[in-house]
Amino acid sequence: MKLYRDCFKRIFDVTLALCVLIVASPLLLVLCIWLHFANKGAGIFFMQERPGKHGKVFKVIKFKSMTDERDAEGNLLPNEQRITRVGRFIRSTSLDELPQLINILRGDISIVGPRPLHVCYLPLYTKEQARRHDVLPGVTGWAQVHGRNAISWTRKFELDVWYVDNISFWVDVKILFLTALKVLKRADINSGTKEIGIEPFNGSN
Repeated sequence: MKLYRDCFKRIFDVTLALCVLIVASPLLLVLCIWLHFANKGAGIFFMQERPGKHGKVFKVIKFKSMTDERDAEGNLLPNEQRITRVGRFIRSTSLDELPQLINILRGDISIVGPRPLHVCYLPLYTKEQARRHDVLPGVTGWAQVHGRNAISWTRKFELDVWYVDNISFWVDVKILFLTALKVLKRADINSGTKEIGIEPFNGSN
């Protein structure tokens, strides 16, 4: 397990990420062109700071699913008014996650690991919960295939810490298989309007 975690996991990440990028490059090109026009000049990518391994902050990259339209006072319109048709589509199919392959190649994240949450949560974790940052975060993880939005924060963090203590090649393969099933079934996927909002977590729930 230690050899895989310290060496082969990174090789696995880079190899798989490169293969997916090559195979998916025509789709990525189409999505970039589609989003360029749909987002009305707001850009193609959405980037946000997230804590990585040992809490080191990096910028996660996703496809942008909303415009930057504002009201007469210059305030952003509500999310539900800014999300585009293509935005809803890429969320419901998890295609908005594809640019994170760049984060993987840069070494910011792994394919499998605890999902990176918002930086503002860092002071709220208990010592045990903070162990989720002992490894690289991931595009998908143990908590994501065991309920994701349907389970409590406490349970999510328990699952994240379990993964930290049980990393292995076969665990990662199992998570990828279960993730693929969920994507095909479109289960536990947020296709709504919470792109830049902060989910409620107060350190105890």
